[in-house]
Amino acid sequence: MIFHLFRRTPRDPSIASLYGAIVAQARVRAFYQCYGVPDSVNGRFELIVLHAVLLVSRLAREAEPGRLIGQAVFDQFCDDMDANLREMGVGDLAVPRQMRGIGEAFYGRQRVYEEAMAEPDLAALAVALGRNVYGSGGQAVPAGAERLAAYVRAAVGRLAAQDGAALCRGKLGFPDPVQVLVEDDNISSCCGNEDGKTKAHG
Repeated sequence: MIFHLFRRTPRDPSIASLYGAIVAQARVRAFYQCYGVPDSVNGRFELIVLHAVLLVSRLAREAEPGRLIGQAVFDQFCDDMDANLREMGVGDLAVPRQMRGIGEAFYGRQRVYEEAMAEPDLAALAVALGRNVYGSGGQAVPAGAERLAAYVRAAVGRLAAQDGAALCRGKLGFPDPVQVLVEDDNISSCCGNEDGKTKAHG
């Protein structure tokens, strides 16, 4: 499975903590029950990429240590994806090609999401999330993508408010996706389940 973490021992525990928080957030049940993200390897991969992009983009606004830590988080992501490919039986000769595709997917999404997050409204971000996370293929934007865009806006605000030095020490917190729906008055009954809620990571 894509969530088997840290098969390779990370040299810096703060990187392990940051990447672990990313993956834990991507596993929160509410994204699949209430936001309609496909509960599949691809859906979970897309949420890992999304949260990694949010963190890396935040760290890029810090001084040099922050940018270096952002690169280390990306490296940890690549190590985890490499290990998962091998565990799923992808042959040694095919892994580099698959990893190139994963790297291109990450950077492509990072560019698109950052451009969309710079827009004054959420329309472009919802379209990008619909295409990448929900596989809308440029068709009508799924309602879940609009909810997820609102969550991303909340996550950007939460990350911006966090102390940069604490982030560099591995203290990372994402917003509760259920609470985002509550605050947006856009919640369905499935989100009342406590199991769907996330816990803060630092």
